[in-house]
Formats: sequence, structure tokens, C-alpha cells
Amino acid sequence: MARRGRRPDIRNNAAEAAAFRTRAVIGFGAVVLALGVLAGWYFKLQVVDHDIYAKRSEANRIKPRPVVPGRGLILDRKGRILAENEQAYRLEVTPEEAGDTRRLISELSRIIALSPDDIARFDRERKAQRGFRAVTLKLRISEDEMARFALDRWRFPGVEVVPYLNRYYPYGDLFAHVVGYVGRTDESDVTRYGQAHLLYPQTGRTGLERYYDEALRGKIGYEQVETNVEGRALRRLGLLPATAGADLRLSVDADLQQAMVLAFGGLHGSAVAVDPATGNILGMVSLPSFDPNLFVNGISHDDYRSLMDDPARPLFNRNVLGGGPPGSTIKPLVALAGVDSGLRTPESRVFSTGEFFIPGQRRGYRDAARGAGWTDLRDSIARSVNYYYYQLAYEMGIERFDQYMTRYGFGQPTGIDLLGENAGIVPSPRFKASRTREPWYAGETVIAGIGQGYWIATALQLARGTAAIANGGQLNTLHLANERRDGFDAPWRLVPRPPSTSITDNPAHLRAVQEGMVTTIHGRGTGTRMAIGAEYRMAGKTGTAQRVSRRGNASTDPRNLPYHLRHQALFVGYAPAENPTIAVAITVEHGGYGGSTAAPIARRIFDAWLLGKMPEVEIDAATGAPAAVAAIVPEAELAPEPSFEAVVAGVRTAPRDANGKFPGVPPASAPATSAPSNGDAAPTEPTP
Repeated sequence: MARRGRRPDIRNNAAEAAAFRTRAVIGFGAVVLALGVLAGWYFKLQVVDHDIYAKRSEANRIKPRPVVPGRGLILDRKGRILAENEQAYRLEVTPEEAGDTRRLISELSRIIALSPDDIARFDRERKAQRGFRAVTLKLRISEDEMARFALDRWRFPGVEVVPYLNRYYPYGDLFAHVVGYVGRTDESDVTRYGQAHLLYPQTGRTGLERYYDEALRGKIGYEQVETNVEGRALRRLGLLPATAGADLRLSVDADLQQAMVLAFGGLHGSAVAVDPATGNILGMVSLPSFDPNLFVNGISHDDYRSLMDDPARPLFNRNVLGGGPPGSTIKPLVALAGVDSGLRTPESRVFSTGEFFIPGQRRGYRDAARGAGWTDLRDSIARSVNYYYYQLAYEMGIERFDQYMTRYGFGQPTGIDLLGENAGIVPSPRFKASRTREPWYAGETVIAGIGQGYWIATALQLARGTAAIANGGQLNTLHLANERRDGFDAPWRLVPRPPSTSITDNPAHLRAVQEGMVTTIHGRGTGTRMAIGAEYRMAGKTGTAQRVSRRGNASTDPRNLPYHLRHQALFVGYAPAENPTIAVAITVEHGGYGGSTAAPIARRIFDAWLLGKMPEVEIDAATGAPAAVAAIVPEAELAPEPSFEAVVAGVRTAPRDANGKFPGVPPASAPATSAPSNGDAAPTEPTP
């Protein structure tokens, strides 16, 4: 039997070696290729794209940080600061980095006192903008709170303490309606001014702060800050300086402003004092006022509700937004219109019977309790004879009356550098047609002559017109900001303003009006008691604007009316009469008569400006009136101020004379006071 043999070895070492070499070459090639790709990519990163990634790296290490400029200062005429900036710190949260904001606020509340208003405002602003934007959680954190937060800062990612300059008003409520206030920048401001405005923490809201907001806020700068991996600043590498806001120097005087407030005592109203030569505002108050510092960082709900619910309306700027019938204070300008129109001369006399009748009508427009007799221009101003102005307005006609009053600056803004100024209303058929379908009645022209009816005039307009009488007939644009400088070392330069316009071409006519206003105080006029003990001469005109009228022929004493129904007391004037340096317009709400309430306030303002005497006013606890003012001009010794109370409501049937005509029509021998020059018959008015 044959023995089975061993299987022969058939491995081919040469082939295996060749295969190994092939695989090795392929593997080595792949490694070389990979290294080549890696080297190429590394070359691209280090050489080709070096600039790109270097910039990105630098951006991670160096961060630009906006530099908010200091808001410009506001100073009075003597350099006293009315609005300045204080160093302050606020707490900001970036929601995207902070995570759960509810938990964050809960933990922060243990370190920093957070009010419900703070939290509510934070939630409102956080929902209104994107998560990567920082939102202020609390403004004005204290130094103790800053120190406590610094110890635990690592626990609060996305939370930063940010320094900033906070607006501050040293004089509080004294200049609230002049300087105004700033508020926190919101989305409406960004919409109005652009996205870059978001970097400004505060924006002007009212007063000069708003009117000159762009100049006051300056321009944003930037700094380059090197940071570590945690985002903390290490050092500053570069700086593009911010441009500080412009400083404003006003024409107002803080001492006079204080004197004007003291002169009012406990009364409400408004007053404007003007330099007649330039139109610069020397002082301007609206009372009551408020503390503008409440609004700077966002006013609390309780404080705002308290201001809004106050029936005296402290937030309402009576000089800029208010206005009402000017009453008898308009008579000097109506008299000027009469002589400039040729209907009168300064010496033309009118016989006042105490009641004026439009020809063909039975309605009487009453004057004082008795007729004033023969009256010329000067006497009509001094004694405030309504009859003179009823007849003059009737003869002039409403269209010409409107033209002259517009020339004197009424029915239009004065141009003062405050936003929202009320233009007022000059009575005219055009205005009435815009409000009602009724025709214009002749009686409406008559009462327009004494500053009643559709009239709306602001204290600013009255002060401007009075200043034009005082300075020789130039109607200036009113202005608060007199000078500005764009930088601390820059020179002060005047703020440009429009040129003045003339209100009359006849100096003799203006002198007659001036003499009538002087006689009002230093003659036998309605303001004579105002001049007692004065060391200088004044010129002025008292006025009363009625809130309620009387019934029938019964007189209405405003002092016997409820406080809220008492007449508005007005006064316009200037001093010294020979060389005026100040002109004023004053409105006292519920003040009764102009001669007994507004005129003494003006006297105290004149004393403060001309003599440096600050008012010392004691408030009567029973009436709220300034006792010291009443001591200067006792109401019992004043002649009653002619008012509107007997004009429209005091209607009676007048007896006809032998010829069947109504009394009160000027005699034919007095051509200057005869029938209307246009020859139009007056329409018959219905009895109200």
C-alpha cells in the first residue's frame, strides 16, 4: 500500500513582496497626499488668508466700545449752571448671555435693591428688542451696591455695571418749563433719529433740552479695548474721541426767575419778562411747576400719577401751550391800530355814555358803572374805557382789525426756541367759518376791540407786543438761548435769529400810546396804586378776562365767586418808562382784577430787576393770596377794572330818542367817530 506524501509548498514569496511594495507605495502616497493637503491648507491659513484671520483674531481680542459724550451744559446769563451732568452707574443685562432672567433677577435682588418699577420696565424693554442688546435693569445704583456686586460678579454672566453721565437740574422746579428735562432713550427716539441714536442714554423731552437736543448731545466716539477670554477689559489700545455737546448760555437770570416765583406767592399763573431792545427772555415762569429731576431716569408710576391728577396742572406750560382772551391788555395796540389806520388821531375824542349801541340794534355793550364822558386815546388807555374800543373796532371792521393784530404778532408763534408754541387766535370771519356755519356778527367785532370773543393770546405774544411798544416799534423774535459754544475752550458766539419787523411808521402815534400807558400808573388810571413808593416810572395796562358773566344788570364781584370761577387777572407793562430795560406780561389764574392782583406782581418783578429787591411774600392762610402783594395795592382803594362782565350778558332794551334812534351813536359833529368807514350796514344779531 502506497504511503501518502506531504503537500508541496506553493507560496510565492516574490509575488507577496511585490504586492506589499505596491500597498506600501499606495499608503505612502496617501500619507504624502494628506500631508500635502494639510500643508496646503496650513499655507492657505497662514499665508493666503492671513489677513482675514488676523483681523478676526484681533476682533476677538480687541473690542470697540462706544464713548458717549457729555451732554452740553445750560447756564443762565451770569454763568450759573441750570443743567449739568453727574457721574452715575447703571446695571445692564444682556438677555442672550444671562440665561434665565427670572432666576437672575431673583438672585440679583439679594444684592441690589430692585423695585417693582425697575423689574416691570426691564421686562417691557427686554421684550421690545433683540436678546443680544443690553437692557438696563436699574439706573443709579449706589456705591455699596456696586461693591457687593463686584464680589459676586462671576455668578452673573451677561450683567455689567456701566458708568454714564446723568443729567441733573440744580434749581429743581424753578426752570422746569424753560430748560425742560431729558428722559431715557426709547424706540420712538431711534425711529426719529436713526439706529445710532440708541447709543445715547438720554434724549431731550421738553423745553430747551428738546429744542436743542441735537446740539446738546454731541457725537459718539469709540475706544479699542483689549479683553481676556472672559471678556474683561485689560487695557485701551486706541481712541476716537467723542465730541462733547454744545453749551448754551441763556438770557434768563436765575435771581429774576426766583423773584417772579416769589412775587406770585401762592397764586397760579404765568409771567414773561423780556428785554425790549433784543427780545431776549429775562425770566419766564409757569406756576405751579414740578421737579424735572423726577423724569431723568424714568419717573415712577406714583410720582407721574400724582402730577397728572393735580388739578393745577403743574406739567402744563402756560406760557407756551396756554393762552386766553387778552382782555384790556390789548387796548394799547388796538389804539395804535386806530391812529395808524387813520380812523383816529391821538387827540380825537369820543363821548362815552357807559353803553355802546350798534346802529339799528337794541343790544347794548356796557362800559363801567357810569360813562367816562369825553375820552381821547391816552385817557382811554389809562382809564380802560371800553366804549372807546367798541366804537373803534366797529368802525375799523373785522378784516382791517385782523390785519393790524396780525402785524403786531398775534395769531402766530413768537419764534421762541421752544417746541409746540401755541399760535393763538385773532378774531376773524375766516376763523369762525372754520368752526361754525354761522355768519360773522358785528357784535363780535365790537367785543374783539376789548380783547374778548374769539381771542386767544399767549403771555409770550403779549410780552412781545408790549416790548415793541417800549422799544420804539420793533417786533423782535423772542429767544431764550443767547449764546453757544462748541467745546469748553471754544469762544461763545451768538445764536442767530431773524431780524425784527416794525409795527408802526409813525413815532408820534406810538408816543401817544406810551403816554397813555404811563398815565395808567402815574396818572388817574387803573394801576395808580402800583406806583406808590416807586423809585422809577412805569408804563402798563391792566386787564381782566372773565370766566363767568353776570345775569341781567346785576354786578358780579369776582371776589365773591368760587375760586375756580374767578376772572383771569392780567397786566402788561415796562420800566423804566423813559428807557425801558424790562417788559412783562402777567396772567394770574382766578386772580380777580388785573389792577389788584397782576399789577402788584409786576411791581415786585420790576423792583427785583431794577433795584435788586427780592420779594418778601407772606401767604394768607385763608385765601392763599400773597399778603405782601395785597399790602401794596389794597383792592378797596382801586377803581373797578372795566371787564367783560357787562358787555354781552348785560343786555337791556334802550329807550329811543325823539328821532327814534338809539343813544350811544356818536354825533355827526365828530367825524372821527362817525359811522363805519366802509359804509356796510351792521347785521342784526340774535339775543343770546
